Amino acid sequence: MAVRSAMNFFTRSSSPTLRLGICAVLSLALMVSDHHRQHAVLIRSALSVVVYPLQLVVSTIFVDLPRETISWLSTRRSLIRESEELRHELLVLGSRIERLQELEGENRRLRRLLESSARIDDRVLVASVLGVDIDPASSGLVLNKGTQHGIRRGQSVIDANGILGQVDHAGPISSTVVLITDASHALPVVLSRNGLRSIAVGGGPTGELDLAYVPKDADIEVGDLLVSSGLGGRFPAGYPAATVVRVETARAGSYAEVRLRPLADLRRAREVLVVFPSDGDAEGTDAG
Repeated sequence: MAVRSAMNFFTRSSSPTLRLGICAVLSLALMVSDHHRQHAVLIRSALSVVVYPLQLVVSTIFVDLPRETISWLSTRRSLIRESEELRHELLVLGSRIERLQELEGENRRLRRLLESSARIDDRVLVASVLGVDIDPASSGLVLNKGTQHGIRRGQSVIDANGILGQVDHAGPISSTVVLITDASHALPVVLSRNGLRSIAVGGGPTGELDLAYVPKDADIEVGDLLVSSGLGGRFPAGYPAATVVRVETARAGSYAEVRLRPLADLRRAREVLVVFPSDGDAEGTDAG
């Protein structure tokens, strides 16, 4: 009863300063007593067990999680930056590889042209293909050489494999070539195996040629090679032109149907040789 009265007196009558002083004295007394006799060890141990999960949660939320988040964001930004740099480097390397492959292909083509020109007695000029003739009714190419380079109408144009066409128009700095597969073009040829002479006419959109006026009993077989005969002076003699891919004799009439495939790479030609005729053929180079 006396203790309750004292507590009531302490809570009701004492001033805040007095209460603070009394609490400070009691706290100091407890600290001194605990220091000498270790009375609060069990209490501290029990409180540490109770408080530890709360400390762990607080440390995880306010210390570990922000640190890990910052580290993750930093790593992610670094990975994104490295990925972009690697993507740019890959793009640059890819373009360089494509360029090297193109240069390698160009070197191979030029090497083949040089090897081909070494086997040719006539003077030749290397020209690059600028594009396809814009005239839809014709089948031709545009070259980067013209009259300033000595190009004239009617000159033969070949690649490393065979006859490609003939100069149809020559401007000052460029010229147009009509291909041997053009429907308006005709090429005098001779069968290299037996000397049979004929005319190879362009097949137009088919990309092949037809051998005109071949008798059904003519000695001609699939795989035979035809070269330019030189008749008419339009093409020098002896240039490979085409091979026989089909011989049909069942058709009506006196002539066989003979289909030819050009040896020149007409669709993918990038560099070509323009042939300058010898002095004896100079008068007959104008295309008709």
